[in-house]
Amino acid sequence: MPIYRGDGLIRLSALWQHQFPKGPPIAHELRTAYSDRWVRFHNLPDSKRYPETEDEYAIVLHRYNTVLDELFAGTDIYVITVAWSWEPDGPELPPARHQVHPQGTRWTTLAYDDDPDPELHSYTHLYADRRPWRPGTVDDILREVADDVLGGVIITDSNLTRIHHPYDGGADVIATSSAERDRMRDSHQDWLPQNPAGL
Repeated sequence: MPIYRGDGLIRLSALWQHQFPKGPPIAHELRTAYSDRWVRFHNLPDSKRYPETEDEYAIVLHRYNTVLDELFAGTDIYVITVAWSWEPDGPELPPARHQVHPQGTRWTTLAYDDDPDPELHSYTHLYADRRPWRPGTVDDILREVADDVLGGVIITDSNLTRIHHPYDGGADVIATSSAERDRMRDSHQDWLPQNPAGL
């Protein structure tokens, strides 16, 4: 079970614990913890997973930015990226995280160190920065996500009322309410997964 390590960005930590008390900022777990406010959008027509041409990258970035703009227009956002290591302060992977998010400050570390074998311990490091939202401001990060180079990215407003978690293939959104989630879902019917579970 991951635990918090470090106390950087204290306001962000306090906000997270207040707004999302069901667990730490592990992006892929949010859709289960907050399923009543969750919706998923796919990046490409026919739910194709990975872009292969610049035209397809343009579609991917358009869909990401359209949803992000609906969530965060006129606000500041926190951009949270993730790296991991085998030691608390050891070399971090992937190197692309620092390349596309050099302004990120280490927010916290989640330690997976319950196993008695220290060789199986790992550490997930979350880096955050705050910036004004504008379309395109996170495109470098989004391209790495679309190519499955970066994972676990979270984009949220400065009060942590909404979450956008891009992943390779689409994005999970945690809205402020089920009603807001429904409005977003109804606005982008063509971007929804076709399976009944919404995945």
